[in-house]
This record gives sequence, C-alpha cells and structure tokens, in this order.
Amino acid sequence: MKTEIFKSDILNAEYSVTVLDNGLKIYIMEKPDFNSVYAAFGTKYGSIDTGFCLNGGEMVKVPEGIAHFLEHKLFESEEGDAFSRYAKTGAYANAFTSFDKTCYIFSCSDLFDENLDILLDFVQNPYFTAATVQKEQGIIGQEIKMYDDSPSWCVLFNALEAMYHNHPVKIDIAGTVDSIARIDDKLLYSCYNTFYNPANMFVCIAGNVNTGKVLEKIKTAIHSATPVKITREEIDEPDSIVSSYIEKQLEVAMPLFCYGYKLKAGKGEPTLKESVCVNILLKVLAGDVTPLYARLTEQGLINDEFDYEFFTGRGYAAVLFDGETSNPQAVAEEIRKEIQNIKKNGIDKDLFEAARRDSFGSAVKRYNSVNNIAMSFIDAAVSDYNVFDELEILKNLTVADVEKYIDIFDDKKSVLSVINPKQSGEER
Repeated sequence: MKTEIFKSDILNAEYSVTVLDNGLKIYIMEKPDFNSVYAAFGTKYGSIDTGFCLNGGEMVKVPEGIAHFLEHKLFESEEGDAFSRYAKTGAYANAFTSFDKTCYIFSCSDLFDENLDILLDFVQNPYFTAATVQKEQGIIGQEIKMYDDSPSWCVLFNALEAMYHNHPVKIDIAGTVDSIARIDDKLLYSCYNTFYNPANMFVCIAGNVNTGKVLEKIKTAIHSATPVKITREEIDEPDSIVSSYIEKQLEVAMPLFCYGYKLKAGKGEPTLKESVCVNILLKVLAGDVTPLYARLTEQGLINDEFDYEFFTGRGYAAVLFDGETSNPQAVAEEIRKEIQNIKKNGIDKDLFEAARRDSFGSAVKRYNSVNNIAMSFIDAAVSDYNVFDELEILKNLTVADVEKYIDIFDDKKSVLSVINPKQSGEER
C-alpha cells in the first residue's frame, strides 16, 4: 500500500491518494467541520467500452449499453437489493453510468461505517441469472424508449450522430432495444470480471471521516484479485462529420437546438490545462457577460436555457452550444460570426480576466461541498490528475494560453441539431 498526500496552499487543504497492492485507488479528503460524507465506488468502464481485450488476449466485442445494464443489475442480490439496505440507514444512494465510467454513490450524515460496508459489499458481489436479466431487458427497454421521446436527450445524441461516423459516443448510454436484447448473464459476468477488477477501480470519499480508519476498513473489505491489463479498442474515426444538419419533430413548445463543432481528438483525453483553456475560451465567447450573449438575448433568440460545454473523452472531442430558440439557424450564424471576430481580433483582455476570475472562484467554492469534492475526485481518478492543479492553472493562466485554441473551430466540421415542434397529425 502506498499513500501520497496532495496539498493546496490556496485552499489550505489536503487530500490523500492511496493505492492498494491490488491496484485500487482511494481518494480521501477529511472535512472535520462538516457533518456529512459523500462516497463513491467506481470503475473506469462506460458506454464507449464496447471493444476490449484482457491481458493481451483476443479482442472482444460486446453490445452497446452493457455497462449501464450492469450498473442496474449490480444493486440486486439473492437477499434483496442494496436500496433496501440503505433505506434502513437513512442514506441517500444512487448510481450512474457515463461514457467512460460507472459509479455507485451514497451520502449520509450518520452511520457512515454501515453505509460504506453496504457499498463495498454489493459492488463486489454480483448476482445475475437468466431470469433476472430477461426482466431487466424489459425495464431498460422502456427507459430507452422514454429517452427516445426526451427532446433534450434527442437533440444531443442527434448532434453526436451527425458528427461521428464510427465512435460509440454517438450511441445512447443505455444502448438500443436491439443491443440490450443480446445481453445475457454470462456476458454480464464476463464484463464484470474484466472491468470491476480493483486495478481498474477507485473509491472517492469526502467529509467528516478519519483517513486511517477508512483505509483499514477498505483494505479488509476489498477482495483479493490479480491486477488485469485492459486494452480498449481503438476506433477509426474520420476527422470529417457525417452531416451538417439533422432534425426531428417531438412534442415541444419551442424548437431546441444543439450547435457544435467536432474537434480533432487524440487516443486519450485532453490534458487538464487543455480543458481549462477551452472552457475559458467558451466562457469568453458565449458566457452571460459577452457581446454574443447580449446580442442573442436582445434579439430574443435565447433564454436562460442557453448553455455550452467542452464535450470530451477518450477518442472524441467537441464544443457544444444548446438551448431553446425560435430560430436555430440564426443562433448558429451568430455563434459563427463571434468565432470569426475572435479569430480576427483576438480575445478581449477584460473578458478574459473576468472569465478567469469567475472560473477560479467557482473552483474554490467547489471545496465547500463534499458532493462536489467527491465528484472532482472521480474525474481525477478516471483521467489521472491532481485536482488542485486546476486552481494553479487558473491562477496563472494568460490570454496567450487561451488564444492558442481559437483555431479549434472549423465551419466544415460544424453540426446543427434541431428538435422542432411536432405538427398535428405528423409522424415522428
């Protein structure tokens, strides 16, 4: 077991990262002045992990949606389900699957030891049968159909479908009705034994805890296992987009849009500094104190739903703008114009400084919440960085650092996804 301590002079705070002999990483930040704890047990296994090989073996292809399916099933056991156990302790419990990770979480203000026991127990003891898998296929199938009718979900995945030729990021995290029909108990056990190996997992805890006691409890509870080497399939994804425009009709009062730029993506994820720079660039471009935001608001083209993000992960990257509008094409054109203006004239120094200070302040405030701290640890565990580095980057960031990224926007790789109101009698 090896432990490393990370400190921040800015926050006057520290956290520890302990790596057990089996490879499990444990992130802990003690917050003795808080009366609550937030904990997560996760694995670097998400919806895009549809092809992999184990310990240098043959490449295995699995159906889309299996990571999400496994998350649902893991709460069950022969004795009952984990939610019933948490109900007795009064803890809040949940789980989520994203493109690159699956996490099981709880938060509580008391009985932390009992809740941690539950978490460590059910995540390490899968129970799948043919009958329970078949039942879950019906439940998740209904969930998939529900999301098919969710405008905000559809406008995003339609945009990704128009951007990506081959990368599985364009597939719904839950998969499709057809793909989950190919999942059985044997396949679930195979994926579990591959990706739920401690060497591919992490525990993240923030709150009123004692690090030494927590580590001893985890060491005792974690099953012994030989670390595995997982090689993810490399996706051959062209730089080009599939289509510049895609639309769908659903029951909405006003059109929804997602306008984005497909970016060049490496095999891994961008560095923390690259992410910080792109996020500052987006805040300078489309934040709520920018000329673009003012114009769009004055013209009645956006409302408070307008948002933007640097959407990135292993093998994919995009910049996305989304919201509600009466004229999606006009919003997209205004964004294009502002990008060209910044490319021509550079970044306004006052806007940059306001964006940098605002981002720095938000990053500092994050450490006032055990939930936010634990979520930051999760991201750090997946991408392997020191969470305090973000503060140092923001503290020392310059306009020149951010201007290096202005040319990431290429109109030939832009996509506009629109959800229009469904007309009477019109089929979806």
